Amino acid sequence: MKIITDKNQVLKAVKTSGHALEYASEELRADKDVVLEAVKQSGFALEYASEELRNDREVVLTAVKQNGWALFKTSKELQNDREVVLEAVRQDGTALRVASEELRNDKEVVLEAVGQNGDALRYASDQLQNEIKQIMQDNLIKYLK
Repeated sequence: MKIITDKNQVLKAVKTSGHALEYASEELRADKDVVLEAVKQSGFALEYASEELRNDREVVLTAVKQNGWALFKTSKELQNDREVVLEAVRQDGTALRVASEELRNDKEVVLEAVGQNGDALRYASDQLQNEIKQIMQDNLIKYLK
């Protein structure tokens, strides 16, 4: 497919489908306004942004609010940013999978992730997995009495 170099055309396209960013010129993939519009429509569009914008906190926050899995397409630094990870796991708990080790051991982050998707527990630290499983077991015993 032809690379699009006209900013107005790209803006119109990404407002309909964020993935249209794939066909934008390198220059437009590095244009923050264009990329923000794309990730508002589809967090996955972060994949097509310039490396600089894939590591821009505002762009990444916008992307993970739309689709938590956008966290997979950003830097280790932002995968260790508590606010970014919280937003990601609120949208998709399994995004915990790529959070930093420190945040996979953060009780609030893990509880948000597990609250969104119970399967996210498997990505928590061993310590928190055991703690949460024990709480669940204790509550089940109380419930059954």
